[in-house]
Amino acid sequence: MSAAYATAARETVTLSAGRSRDKDLRSLVFLGALWFSLLFGILVLLVLILTTAVKGAPRFDMALLTDYSSQLFPERTGFRAGILGSVWVMLATAALAVPLGIAAALHLEEFADGQKWWNRFIEVNLQNLAAVPSIVYGLLAVAFVELVGIRERGLVISGAIALALLILPVIIITTREAVRAVPREIREGSLALGATQWQTTWRQTLPAAVPGIATGTILGLSRAIGEAAPLLMIGTATAIRFDPNGLMSQFTALPLQIYSSTSQSQEALQVAASAAIIVLLVMILALNGLAIYIRNKFQRTW
Repeated sequence: MSAAYATAARETVTLSAGRSRDKDLRSLVFLGALWFSLLFGILVLLVLILTTAVKGAPRFDMALLTDYSSQLFPERTGFRAGILGSVWVMLATAALAVPLGIAAALHLEEFADGQKWWNRFIEVNLQNLAAVPSIVYGLLAVAFVELVGIRERGLVISGAIALALLILPVIIITTREAVRAVPREIREGSLALGATQWQTTWRQTLPAAVPGIATGTILGLSRAIGEAAPLLMIGTATAIRFDPNGLMSQFTALPLQIYSSTSQSQEALQVAASAAIIVLLVMILALNGLAIYIRNKFQRTW
């Protein structure tokens, strides 16, 4: 009997450690294929990044960041308008999407009745909306701005609406997961001390879920900053030579300027576009790094 218990204990330890005795040829071939796919994808990505960086190396200068685009002097063309336009539209997108997404997630997770058919319908559609192509959100934004009476095309507010619609499902889903990870005992303890459900949510659940919410929100914004299709649908121009100064100002975005420069036949513009791709990649990696820092700095273990 003791031998049987010892064998069962060893098997339990093996399974919990992720090891298995099943090492036949098929499992080894499958494992090798998985590792090969992973390494191949990473290798291709590194080659693309290095090739782009080498091509754009002659244009890693301040003019790339401080000058405007120029067809007459392509060797001095810059992406100042695109960088500032991306910053403006990202700030407006965050102002629109973050409060609405967090509020919707808190309502669905803490207050809504999950047995009602309309709440189940909303939850199913949220999962589907997260996988909808970005150009569809551009079409939806066009219809929305026409509905509210905005006739001028290519405005900062229009771009913010398109990108806010794009990342709103992501923010709602990640916020719900962060709120769901808060232990139930915290809610029950607060309610037992006489707090209302709203006070419990506002003072206990939401602060405990902030690291997960911030991480998901920043990752959603890092996705939006590289999108070009929704901005094209709302009529965003690419040859803007001024800085945006408000929500009702016209703007261009860095991905759109990169697309426009790579489609030109002039070699100098393509070199500048390669350098701008690295700038955009650095911006995205900085946002992802900020998300990782917030998660590691403020996450709690329950």
